[in-house]
Amino acid sequence: MNQIKKARRLIEANPESGAAKILAKLVRALESDEKFALADLYDLSYDDFDIAIGILKEWRLDRYFAGKVKLHDLSLQMASMARN
Repeated sequence: MNQIKKARRLIEANPESGAAKILAKLVRALESDEKFALADLYDLSYDDFDIAIGILKEWRLDRYFAGKVKLHDLSLQMASMARN
């Protein structure tokens, strides 16, 4: 199971827990480019810390693929314009 899904399940199961609040804050920061205090990660248990690191890895990978798709779309548009 991917880490983003694990985080969602953890937050849904116990939204008032410290880990849920920290993970939710991390996701909000990643999505909106707001600041996140890395020191907050050290308040997590080792397993929850591992989920947080996994979220960072998956988020970066998703951004890479989103950028790749946009570049591909632009390339197709350019090829289409060149044919016209």
